[in-house]
Amino acid sequence: EVQLVKSGGGLVQPGGSLRLSCAASGFSFIVYGMSWFRQAPGKEREGVASVDSDGSTTYPNSAKGRFTISRDNAKNTVYLQMNSLKPDDTAMYYCAARRGRVAWNIHPTSFTYWGQGTQVTVSS
Repeated sequence: EVQLVKSGGGLVQPGGSLRLSCAASGFSFIVYGMSWFRQAPGKEREGVASVDSDGSTTYPNSAKGRFTISRDNAKNTVYLQMNSLKPDDTAMYYCAARRGRVAWNIHPTSFTYWGQGTQVTVSS
C-alpha cells in the first residue's frame, strides 16, 4: 500500500539543472518529514536535503545554494530542484519518509519508507 514513486532523473550536463519528484501514497504524508538521499558506487548513502512536516528545510554544505527541496501536500509530493550540477553529484537518488522531526543529517536507518532510486548522471 505504501508507495513512493519517483520521476525526473536522467542525464544532465555540468552546470545544468534537474528536478526530481516523489509522489507518496499509503500513509499520512502531511505529518511526515521527507528527505532526499543519494548514493554513489562505493560510497555510503548520504542526505542531501530534508523538508519537515511544517515546511522547514535543511541542507548539507554540499547542497546549500544549489539544491532546493519543497513539498506540495495537496499532491502528496516532494520535489528536489538541483541547479549548478557537478559531476560529483552523479549518484542514485532516493526519497524517504520519517514521521515527525527530520533533517538532512538524520541517519538513513531512521526513515520508515523508501522509494526506489533514480539515477542522476552529470556529464558532458
